[in-house]
Amino acid sequence: MQLQLDDVALFARIVELGTLSAAARERNAPVSQVTRALARLEAACGARLLHRSTHGLSLTDEGAAVLAHGRRLLDTTQELQSDLSGRTGGPAGWVRISVSSVLAQAVIAPSLVALHERHPRLHLDIAADDRMADMARDGIDIAIRTGTLPGDTVVARPIGLLTRSLYASPAYVQRHGLPRTPDDLMRHRLVGNTAAASLNRWAWRDAHKAEHEFLVQGHTRTDNTAVVVALAQHGVGIARIVDLVAQPLVKIGALVPVLPAQFSTTPVTMYAVMLQERHRLPKIRACIEHWAQWMAQLHPPGRARPR
Repeated sequence: MQLQLDDVALFARIVELGTLSAAARERNAPVSQVTRALARLEAACGARLLHRSTHGLSLTDEGAAVLAHGRRLLDTTQELQSDLSGRTGGPAGWVRISVSSVLAQAVIAPSLVALHERHPRLHLDIAADDRMADMARDGIDIAIRTGTLPGDTVVARPIGLLTRSLYASPAYVQRHGLPRTPDDLMRHRLVGNTAAASLNRWAWRDAHKAEHEFLVQGHTRTDNTAVVVALAQHGVGIARIVDLVAQPLVKIGALVPVLPAQFSTTPVTMYAVMLQERHRLPKIRACIEHWAQWMAQLHPPGRARPR
């Protein structure tokens, strides 16, 4: 069986993306070239690998077997290439990461100069989006996430802690005043986040440390965490923001804390999530180790704010 690795890789992307045309666009190649590569792979395997219909593409039994073995072959090849490259000149190659827009600005962007100085042969492709990416379909090497851990198909490594609190701009406070109790928030303009329902459940605690939840409908809403920050800065309303992002704005007078004694959250873990077959690649390990060290410098052990 004379398989070409590039044809196997292209076949895997066709399956992940769902159409030949999408795979062609990703490669900036004509669909005819993708079609020929698929035909070449099917000829080498001696079997049809995909069913094509008006409803799209589906794997044949033989196609499912080729895909499973092909992915292992591609992963092994990439791991070998990365390992050999790492031995000769340090981690190298492109790393595609998925991260929320606000963490891309607050964590990833400030850390990159130091990462490139440490590993000059690394290159990052940053997908800054609040949606939950499909790592296999979108070709994501590392997803930066918080909250509930994903399933058994991925590996997650803790790289830091995040807290969130309520903030508003001085202009908003001048116009509307500061709430004195959580109940006062009912009369204020609040910024909601439609990216995830959990982001609109603002946890708070009373004087007896009992925990409560304030459900936010939102006077204004957005699905982008960076826009949430911008709305708060421009006086649109009170927003819950990651403290790592908000505190520098407090220092320059762009934001002020709101009900910090009640709404400062317990630290949540920030994870670097990887597909199981890729987490040992030197280029991926290098990025994760760098960000873990970067976050540790920002929040040394013992400095995380308790409830």
